[in-house]
Amino acid sequence: MNRLFQLFCFITFCTSYYSCKQISEKENKINQSPNIIYILADDLGYGELGVYGQEKIETPNIDILAKSGMTFTQHYTSAPVCAPARYMLLTGKHAGHSYIRGNDEWKERGDVWDYQAVIKDSTLEGQRPIPASTVLFPALLKEKGYTTGMVGKWGLGAPHTQAIPSKMGFDYFYGYNCQRQAHTYYPVHLYENEKRVYLNNDTIKPSKKIALGKDINDPKSYADYRLNEYTPDLIFDKMIQFVSNNKQNPFFLYWATPIPHNPIQAPQRWEEYYKNKFGEEKPYLGEKGYYPHQNPRAGYAAMISYLDENVGKLIDYLKKEGMYENTLIIFTSDNGVTYSGGTDGEFFNSSGTYGEAYGKAKGFVYEGGIRVPMIASWPGYIKEGTKTDHISSHYDVMATLSELTGFKISESTDGISFLPELLGKSNQKEHEFLFWEYPEYGGQVAIRIGDWKVIRQHLKDKKEPTVELYNLKEDPEESNNVADHYPKILAQAADIFKKEHSDASIERFRIPLIEKGLFWDLQKTKSDE
Repeated sequence: MNRLFQLFCFITFCTSYYSCKQISEKENKINQSPNIIYILADDLGYGELGVYGQEKIETPNIDILAKSGMTFTQHYTSAPVCAPARYMLLTGKHAGHSYIRGNDEWKERGDVWDYQAVIKDSTLEGQRPIPASTVLFPALLKEKGYTTGMVGKWGLGAPHTQAIPSKMGFDYFYGYNCQRQAHTYYPVHLYENEKRVYLNNDTIKPSKKIALGKDINDPKSYADYRLNEYTPDLIFDKMIQFVSNNKQNPFFLYWATPIPHNPIQAPQRWEEYYKNKFGEEKPYLGEKGYYPHQNPRAGYAAMISYLDENVGKLIDYLKKEGMYENTLIIFTSDNGVTYSGGTDGEFFNSSGTYGEAYGKAKGFVYEGGIRVPMIASWPGYIKEGTKTDHISSHYDVMATLSELTGFKISESTDGISFLPELLGKSNQKEHEFLFWEYPEYGGQVAIRIGDWKVIRQHLKDKKEPTVELYNLKEDPEESNNVADHYPKILAQAADIFKKEHSDASIERFRIPLIEKGLFWDLQKTKSDE
């Protein structure tokens, strides 16, 4: 009996040891070729997801994604508007070293804002092209055996130039080449790789208002704004097709959804759901641009819940095909929430504690404009239900994927890999600072140093330039400017700026006070407490 018991104990020990050894080996050996899906929402506010405190808009699938992985509380975009944020994401550079520092519609070509003219003449479409020599990280992933695909909104070049996705590192592209054309979800055309794909939609200018004499409370008066082919549906189908075509090899998918950027256009079933939830509301008639909408709050919430639904459908597909366990999914937004087109950020508390009104949200370097949600999920590698305060930025993604997959970055990058944080390692490096330089909305600069954040406003317009300093730990709303009391922090920020700023290559991105060397005025400070 004793021998049988000893044999049982020995077998149990060996089995336990072998199981523990397998678990330990999995923890120490990182799969360097997982599928990677990067989901970039458009103008989604920090507080517009349930996991980030949203109470009115329902996002159950993204919330489940967060529970399966890690939620970042201090993640930032590289810029407060579309094009520069996307450029810096894909290049790993901050705004002081960036070629694209603002939106540039390349207007010397002609009337690029004439929607009908652009439909007739594709040479008016797209934004100013990034240089053909620009290295985007999808091209580097291809060197490691990845197939790379992009669906959604590009905004970094124009047709007939070298600056299109299929020539900048993507094996496949479907969606909007031009961010102006993305001002409707029912466009006349999209692009598949380098060719226009015409849709069964009429030509409705994004600025078209309701005709005089029509009843603004009659749903029929809004018929022009709901046409036949809804591009987010088309984009999702092409995305699933790309994933299906790459089951047997590692892939990188960049899903740059235009949702929830204006205009407010959502599937009818979701709008009806939120109309029942919110009740009657005042129609939006296009006073702040974009299409009118009879129920703007319901429509806006519907867009986000529709996106959430599609995130859930993508994850379900990955699970059904046995791909989910081998896929790193990152979900984030390109910048903070907008304030135009009938959106009502204050009603939704879209930025959480950080502010949604003009001057605090999209287009500005305050927290409401640049702090964005980020969720990362990778079964077996990222611990479920974790939350991190690690300070990170879009321009860290290139470095992170480089460390993960092993591709070499030939040029200098401003990013720091956050892979150790994802994996729960103790060797995560921290940023000494984060850097923003934005030439629009009056000319702005922001530098975050630990809990301190320095902001300069009105560096390009005719207003008096400001110097602002906030302690984000004590004052996350950025309401108590303490610049007069901490000259050493301001001096530190000024020194960082001098080292990190390079003159913009494009004239429209230059800020006069900066270029003249008149950036920092420390004479008004009082004392260093």
